[in-house]
Amino acid sequence: MAKPGVLDSDPEIMVKKVLEMKKELKKLVRSIVEDEDTSIEALDKAKETLCVLKDLKLRKKSHSSMSFKINKNVTFPDEFKCPLSKELMRDPVIVASGQTYDRPFIQKWLKAGNRTCPQTHQVLSHTLLTPNHLIREMIEKWSKNQGIELCNVINYINGEGAKEADQNHFLCLLEKMSSTLCDQKEAAKQLRLLTKKHPCFRVLFCDFENAIPQLLKPICDGSSINHDLQEDVITTLLNISIHDNNKKQVAETPMVIHLLMKSLRCGTIETRANAAATLFTLSALDSNKELIGKSNALKPLIDLLEEGNPFTMKDVASAIFTLCMMHDNKARAVKDGAVRVIMTKMKNRLHVDELLAILALLSTHQKAVLEMAELGAVPCLLSIMRESSCERNKENCVAILQTICLYDRSKLREIKEEENSYRTISELAKNGTSRAKRKASGILERLHRVVNITHTA
Repeated sequence: MAKPGVLDSDPEIMVKKVLEMKKELKKLVRSIVEDEDTSIEALDKAKETLCVLKDLKLRKKSHSSMSFKINKNVTFPDEFKCPLSKELMRDPVIVASGQTYDRPFIQKWLKAGNRTCPQTHQVLSHTLLTPNHLIREMIEKWSKNQGIELCNVINYINGEGAKEADQNHFLCLLEKMSSTLCDQKEAAKQLRLLTKKHPCFRVLFCDFENAIPQLLKPICDGSSINHDLQEDVITTLLNISIHDNNKKQVAETPMVIHLLMKSLRCGTIETRANAAATLFTLSALDSNKELIGKSNALKPLIDLLEEGNPFTMKDVASAIFTLCMMHDNKARAVKDGAVRVIMTKMKNRLHVDELLAILALLSTHQKAVLEMAELGAVPCLLSIMRESSCERNKENCVAILQTICLYDRSKLREIKEEENSYRTISELAKNGTSRAKRKASGILERLHRVVNITHTA
C-alpha cells in the first residue's frame, strides 16, 4: 500500500494512485458483499484502503486551506489597491476626476448619492465609469509573476457564465413577452430583477439573437402602453446596457433609441429617469454618441431637463454632458435650446454643479457663447463664483467668462464693475486651482489692456 507522504509530493502521481485505490476498494467491497465466507484479510485490506483515502482527503483540504491563506497574505502593490476597499482591485475603473477605484465600491459610493471623488473631493462632472485596462493588465502580469491564478484575482464584469437552467429560464421569460399582458408584466418584472442582480443575464441578451427585440415587443405595439410594463422593460434595457460589451449592440438594435426617446416624454418618473440613464450609459462609446445625436435624442433630454423634476435631473444632466463631448452634438444641443434651459436653472441655483459642467463644454461652441452673453451669463457666473465653495465650479465659471470676453469685449465692463466691488477675479487668480488661476489672470490682463487703451485714447 502506498504511503500518503509519498503520494502528495506529486499531484499527478497522487491522482493516479487514488484512482487505483478506489478500483481496488470497489473489488474488495464487492467480494465482501457477495462472498458468504469473507476472509479477515480482505476486511483488513478494505479498512486500510479507506484509512489511506481518508488521510489523503484531509491532507488535500489542509493544503487548499493553507494555499488560500498564503494568497490572502500576499502584499499587493499600493497602485493595485482600491482607495475605498483597501483591497486588490478586481474591476478597476476610472472616474471623472481621473482616479481609479474598484467598480463595486465606487458604484456603491455613487448610488449613495455622492457626486464627489472620494480621494480628491472634487465634484464629478459625470458619473461615467471607464474601465482602466492598463491597471488590469498590470494586475494580471503581477499575479502571473506571483503564481496566483487569475481566476482568484480578476473578477470580470460577467461573473460566472449562465448555466443551462438559467438560459432555459431566460428563454422562457422572453417567450412570455409575446403572450398576454399579465404574462408580459410578470416576465418583464423578473427580467428586470435578474439583470440587476446577476450580470450573466445581461450577457444573455446579446448572446441570443432577437432577445432585445423580444424584450421591447410589448412597448413597440401601436396600442396603448401599460406604464408599469414600460418601466420594467426600460429598466431592464438600462441593466443590459451597463455591460460594456453590450453597449454597441443595444444602441444599434432598431427601435431602441426611438423607444428611449418616447420614454423620456411619457411614462412614470422612474421610466423617464431610467431612459435618460440608459442613453447616458450607451453614450460611453463614441459611435453611440454619434448615433444618439443623429437620432435627435438631445431634444427630449433638454425638454425633460426644463421640466426640472428632481428625480430625473442628475440622469438627464449626465446624459447631455456625455453626448456633448462630441462636437457635432454641441451644435445640436445649442439648436435644441440647451443654453436657455441651463441658464434659467442656474439663475435659480438648481443643480449648479452638473449644469455648469455642461455649460463649460458648450462654451467651445461660438453660438453657445454668444447666447450665454445675451442671456446674462456674466453676472450669473460672477455671483456663483462669490457664493460657491466648490473649486471645480469656480474653475468652470471663470473658464466660461474668459471665452465670453474673447467673443464679446463689451462684457469686460461688467467684470470691471465686479472687480471694483468684490475683486472676485483677482481673488481667484491668487487662490484658485492652477487652471482657474490661468483663466482669471487671462481676464485680468485683458481688463488692464482695455484700461490702458482707454487712457491712451
